[in-house]
Amino acid sequence: MSHDGVGTRPGRGSVMRAAAFLTAGVLALPVLSGCSDPDPAGKPLADQDIAPAARARIADGGTLRWAVDSVPETLNTFQSDADTTTSRIAQATLPSMYRLDESGRPERNEAYLESAKVVETEPKQVVLYKLDQQAVWSDGREIGAADFAAQWRALSGKDSAYWTARNAGYDRIQKIERGDNDLEVRVTFARSYADWQSLFSPLYPKEVMGTPDSFNDGARRKLKVSAGPFTVRKIDRKGDEIRLTRNPRWWGEPAKLNEIVLRAVPRDERAAELAAGRLDLADVDPAAARRIAIAAPRPKNPSASPSGTPLMGPDLRKLTPVQRKDKERFHGFEVRKSLEPAYTQLALNGGGDGPLADERVRRAVARALDREKIAETVLRPLGLPTEPVGSHLALSGQAAYADNSGAVGGQDTAEAQALLADAGWVPGGPVKEKKKGEKAAGSEADKTGKKEEGKEKEKGSEAKTDKKTDKKSDDGTYIVGEDNKGADEQDSRPLAQDGKQYGGKQLSGGAPGAYAPQGTAAPAAATRQLAKDGKALTLRFVVPDGEGSGTLRTVADRIGHMLKRVGIRTEITKVSDESYFKDHVASGQYDLALYSWPASAFPATDARPIYAKPVPAADGSLNVEQNYTRVGTDQVDQLFEQAVSTLDESESRSLIRKADSRIWAAAGSIPLYQRPQLTAARTNLANAGAFGFGTPVFEDMGFLKKGAAGQPAPTAS
Repeated sequence: MSHDGVGTRPGRGSVMRAAAFLTAGVLALPVLSGCSDPDPAGKPLADQDIAPAARARIADGGTLRWAVDSVPETLNTFQSDADTTTSRIAQATLPSMYRLDESGRPERNEAYLESAKVVETEPKQVVLYKLDQQAVWSDGREIGAADFAAQWRALSGKDSAYWTARNAGYDRIQKIERGDNDLEVRVTFARSYADWQSLFSPLYPKEVMGTPDSFNDGARRKLKVSAGPFTVRKIDRKGDEIRLTRNPRWWGEPAKLNEIVLRAVPRDERAAELAAGRLDLADVDPAAARRIAIAAPRPKNPSASPSGTPLMGPDLRKLTPVQRKDKERFHGFEVRKSLEPAYTQLALNGGGDGPLADERVRRAVARALDREKIAETVLRPLGLPTEPVGSHLALSGQAAYADNSGAVGGQDTAEAQALLADAGWVPGGPVKEKKKGEKAAGSEADKTGKKEEGKEKEKGSEAKTDKKTDKKSDDGTYIVGEDNKGADEQDSRPLAQDGKQYGGKQLSGGAPGAYAPQGTAAPAAATRQLAKDGKALTLRFVVPDGEGSGTLRTVADRIGHMLKRVGIRTEITKVSDESYFKDHVASGQYDLALYSWPASAFPATDARPIYAKPVPAADGSLNVEQNYTRVGTDQVDQLFEQAVSTLDESESRSLIRKADSRIWAAAGSIPLYQRPQLTAARTNLANAGAFGFGTPVFEDMGFLKKGAAGQPAPTAS
């Protein structure tokens, strides 16, 4: 899944990818599927909010100025330093055999595929792709088997000269051949592969994939050949922008826009750029969203449209002078909102010899958390659904989703305390005096980590700290919750936004990873400190210290209050954003941490490295892949292998759900809530905004014709 400033979902590679999975789609036809019990997947918790409009209502021409997080170092999504913008460009300019629908489920991309299906299962699985007869690269060459074969060879993992970030799925292919004609491609698998629909999305031309040199360097700074509704016209690294223009050889519905300009704009500068008229579309934080929402017309029935839900509270009739100014500055903009296809989790480091190596202690942490209240605190002020995430491997609406949180159980203070007692942690037990620099029972602190010595007033937040709730210990470490105030004494102050997303690859925009109000009170009843073998039960909670990460620190503080109820203290340690993931989470220098993973339509492939049991490497180190909690079991590994090897879709989903139940029971990570997505957009911009699960349809984006702006857009089905 994904983390910002770090990478993307497992199986597919390094710590710096994020959107690649979201560009892939999946099976539109229920091949070899079984059907049985009612589907527990449900519906997405929030719909897309993109101001949908028919193409006939959209004007031809115009330039869309769209804020992104970066000008990418590479245009090759299969390289380790690819980022969110790399994937966004690929979505607009390259073929994808499948893409995701509004429910996060794969669907055949009709612009490229007439059909794709499993035509043989014995002795080998064979998939036959029938390509659209008009599908051509921008140089006029037909898209065909040679391109598929070149991509397979580059990503198979057999040639180390290719600097690839991932090869999952491609390593199971045995051969690729031309079918009965140039429009058919036959892919034969050496081992059955359930997630075959994840492959070739995006598909690069053989000119990029054909040799190690062209793969490693040829597509880093330019994309000479493409095959989407847009092409890459220019990358201006000094000016921090990428210019995409209509592809004259595009055979599908012609793009409504002449150009899309992707501008790298820091999140804290986007509100000013929108107000200055230099942007048309930008993901924003809650503080900026509230300012912009003032300018949007207030609907008579706020529940009638997703974007109409108030962000500013029930009464906007009396505006302050600053709000009146914002109403003028942001005239012509509105906030569109949904939930990202990603979730924020609490990670528990089960490696080493710390207290969390004991499953009973991890389960006690899980039972101490009130996930419903955390989700409400984060999402309710934004007018978004507050249901906690019930799966590690999918989100509500996706085919593999089921709420398996019952495997660890809900909030139960008594049960948490019983688990801790069973693990030998005694209330009020003797604690040896710590020597200078010695830590409590948690993992060793990194010397470069900053110790939080009191809550700061975060930039962009009006909340003030209640300094009674937190005190420094003798060694200067920030201890959460050292008084007897009620944990549920919350305020309704504005949310801040974390500008980073930690936990895998960046998602469709490097969006922030956690939201919560500033300032949370301490628990209702002080519980005596637990101790064992002369050491107090204190867990080191590592958080990033950047300006955009204030809400992660607040969420950590909120969790600390909940843990204190059962006798667990937390030490909040702030570290730089740059080192947070690499030097602390990935290296195991933490007890508790917050980061995010994106949801994948192919969890059997993409989630396996996140939850695979760590194994010793040849050099004696521990190979954790992307399992940064270092908690895994042989049974979970076996269930993933079975799920990815069966071609029965119903059976594969059942196996994924079983694996998720085992992951919950092991309590290495606790999913908290699906992440908010807030997007500022011009009111006359159609088919763009908060995309939710859905892959953007670039050719349909555009500005409404004059006279159409006031007409209600058709609701999404």
